[in-house]
Amino acid sequence: MNFQRGQHRDEPEINLIPMIDVLLVILIFLMVTTTYAKFSELQINLPQAAGEPAKEKPAQINVAVDAAGNYQINNATVNFANVASLSDALKKAASGTTAPVIVINADAKANYQSVINVMEAAREAGLVRVTFATERGQVR
Repeated sequence: MNFQRGQHRDEPEINLIPMIDVLLVILIFLMVTTTYAKFSELQINLPQAAGEPAKEKPAQINVAVDAAGNYQINNATVNFANVASLSDALKKAASGTTAPVIVINADAKANYQSVINVMEAAREAGLVRVTFATERGQVR
């Protein structure tokens, strides 16, 4: 038996207001519980020094490494067979000098292993003062 013959049933609709209220409560909860990390910065006052530059420039051994992995020591080409041969060439270049500085001039596209070979050869030769030559330019 159908007693509600002439009445139309309302279509069910989704009420968005309670859903928005729940989302706002979740948003407020997340904002309150989130910790905002500040990067701690050290306030450092560097000491000042007034010194004269060194009067004597230390002896330098220039080692050049190109992108192809070729080596030159003081503008003389060195055939690289292994680290020991490069170490011998560095010892020969350092003979007659006291505590020379090895300056590595490596091409920007040089193989990383080529530079490591020079550093290892300097270590084997007993030359501990190693530095790198760079060009002054803009950092990208």
